[in-house]
Amino acid sequence: MPIHGSLFTDFRENTSPDPFSLQGKKLLKIQMGFGPVWARSGSMVAYQGDIRFENRGSGGLGRMVKAAVTGEGVDMMQCTGQGELFVADQAAEVQIMYLENDEISVNGSNVLAFSSSIDWDINRIQARGAAMTGGLYNVSLRGTGYVAITTKGEPVALDVASAPTFGDPQAVVLWTSGVDMDIRVDTGGIRSMVRGGTGETFQMAFRGRGYVVVQPSESVVAGGHQAGSSQNRGGGLGGLLGG
Repeated sequence: MPIHGSLFTDFRENTSPDPFSLQGKKLLKIQMGFGPVWARSGSMVAYQGDIRFENRGSGGLGRMVKAAVTGEGVDMMQCTGQGELFVADQAAEVQIMYLENDEISVNGSNVLAFSSSIDWDINRIQARGAAMTGGLYNVSLRGTGYVAITTKGEPVALDVASAPTFGDPQAVVLWTSGVDMDIRVDTGGIRSMVRGGTGETFQMAFRGRGYVVVQPSESVVAGGHQAGSSQNRGGGLGGLLGG
């Protein structure tokens, strides 16, 4: 018998020829004909064609050592072959951008996929107060190619040049080149004590020329406590600063 309903028409695969394109808000479609890509390990939900996956962990000895020291677990797999690849991360919303000889700094837990032409590394962020938290680390992506990140909900891109800009470490997703970040510490904050913290709140302060992208999520769990690093996949700034 024929199947009736809008499922097979409203949710048909998009026909975009772009290397990276959105299939709805929460699924990334990658055309593999443009070359290999890096994707978060375990993010593959489907593919058509002949595609191979090689788990590279943190992608090289240097990055693996940094990951072991920092807790910044950005496990990536290299995807090669021909066909169409679909990736996602726990139904988070996907955002696509194209870097043209540029650089961004991204929270490791928000990295989904990027072109093999993009160079990446785990970097220590030089900031006042870093020693108090054991150090701050993020993932730098630089070069020319496509990058896909995830956000919990629809993000906002804040123009740092327009006004002093501050963000909760759990909510900051990335910042662009030209933006400098520092740590602002507020001792005895009511907000921190309500969350069961140590009486200190950490804010990320930004200045320069460029953008900071913030997601509408602070990884707060039941009871009002800030989620710890075990609940922030990929470690990131949230795992290191969460109270």
